[in-house]
Amino acid sequence: MNQVFKKLLSSRGLKTEAQQKAFLNPNYDELGDPNLLPDMKKAVKRLQTAHKNKEKVVIYGDYDIDGLSATTLLLDAFTQFGFDVATFIPSRFDDGYGLSSEAIDRLAADGAQLIVTVDCGSLSFDEIVHAKKIGVEVIVTDHHNLGEKLPDAVAVINPKRTDHKYPFRDFSGVGVAFGLVRALQSTLKGLDIGYEKWLLDLVALGTICDIVPLVGENRTLAFWGLKVMSQTRRPGIRALLAVSKINPAEINARSLGFGLGPRLNASGRLETAQLSLDLLTTTENGQALQLATELDSMNQMRRKEQNRIFEEATLQVSKYTKDEVLVLSSKNWNHGIVGIVAAKILEAHKKPTFVMQEIGDETKGSARSFGDYSVGNAIRYSETHIIKGGGHNLAAGVTLKTTKITKFRASVNEYYQSLNLKNQKAHLLPKAEITVDSFNGLDEALVEQIGKLEPFGEGNLQPVFLIENLTVAQVRKMGDQNQHIKLKLRDKMNNFMEFLAFSAPEHYFIEPGQQVSAWCTLDINEWMGNRNVEGRLLELTAIN
Repeated sequence: MNQVFKKLLSSRGLKTEAQQKAFLNPNYDELGDPNLLPDMKKAVKRLQTAHKNKEKVVIYGDYDIDGLSATTLLLDAFTQFGFDVATFIPSRFDDGYGLSSEAIDRLAADGAQLIVTVDCGSLSFDEIVHAKKIGVEVIVTDHHNLGEKLPDAVAVINPKRTDHKYPFRDFSGVGVAFGLVRALQSTLKGLDIGYEKWLLDLVALGTICDIVPLVGENRTLAFWGLKVMSQTRRPGIRALLAVSKINPAEINARSLGFGLGPRLNASGRLETAQLSLDLLTTTENGQALQLATELDSMNQMRRKEQNRIFEEATLQVSKYTKDEVLVLSSKNWNHGIVGIVAAKILEAHKKPTFVMQEIGDETKGSARSFGDYSVGNAIRYSETHIIKGGGHNLAAGVTLKTTKITKFRASVNEYYQSLNLKNQKAHLLPKAEITVDSFNGLDEALVEQIGKLEPFGEGNLQPVFLIENLTVAQVRKMGDQNQHIKLKLRDKMNNFMEFLAFSAPEHYFIEPGQQVSAWCTLDINEWMGNRNVEGRLLELTAIN
């Protein structure tokens, strides 16, 4: 084993051979007992009754990739179990996030007797009471932050509850839904033990794209899910891989996060996520290719609209330079896209950011954060100024009266000040796991071993190297606007390595002869039959 790789494993707390083996080869058979999840037994009992009485069950999803994956997974499994099952994906623009009383009314009119939520419902207090009043019961499966109380549902299966003994608590929505399927396998026929593994492609899709920590059971599910996806039986995923130009044999977390995920999310951001659900559930190759092509076109439209909103939002930032938390809004911004823009504004200005669309009397938007400032908690702190909202520490959604924007802006900034946070921008700097002063040992064998740490994501990031005392030997600008850069750097042993940065910041464009330190990840560059190790620049600093 490469000495640098050994040091890398040790830095991640994998010091013993047993720890290393368990991490590098996750054991699917060591998943916890799903019946230990809170209210799981209540949910299973209610679903057994629905199955026996042939009740109509509706899976109520969410319009993002996690919700779509979970909806597809439950539909697939419930169909095999023999349920009378249908799905409902809310419109971001008409129904909003979470359960909607109006949507519940429509489902009840169509005969729904039991609703099973996925990736939503933990804060839908009034809506679940309303459903109960009109004779529709609700089982919540979710993973979002909870309020001070639980909704009055038949069951609330949320691993973030503290009243349970399940050994892992950071699942995605699809991970929770998969737990429900595993629990049902011991009581219902139709999906034999072991065959649930064919659902793992969907589990990997939602888990990786929802940016939950890829450690513990999430790592196990994503690890094996990627292997299932490489030979997926789903025509929709095969077609989406094709239009994304992804070789199934080489699929990894990046393929999902930057290839499949954005295309599947595009329909819900611009129109209706039903298109993406249709893709994931279709059994016809022709329809799959047609839908995948349509989603690819919609993703290109999303990018164009995103760039326009980003430019306008950037101009607005100058009005609030004294604010630690940016709250930006306009009636001309699509609230299906503002979450991505919030992330880009955060990256550019190093501040937690809310970006919202003013839609007449109401304003809807998304937030992104970093470090120790939780936007989910900030929204709860500001609950007197909002209609509804919630989410994670680093990403959340909110709806408020347009007249309340100024008070909301003041409130989320007041919450920031109350935390007395220090050195928050340090959270945005790349954190090097390995520091070296030469290219020795940074070879193909090391890159291959690093690949065994896949899938990379939150909680299991691709290793970052800090290489010090380098000299710039050559600078090459690339791209139609010279926005990309490739640097050839020389170490103290007179060895050379190339480093690449796309959409490089201005300080990367540096003169030959300058001494620098480079933060990077390592990759293999293949060109014209030649292979060499290449650095992907994350940060570059000049040494005076």
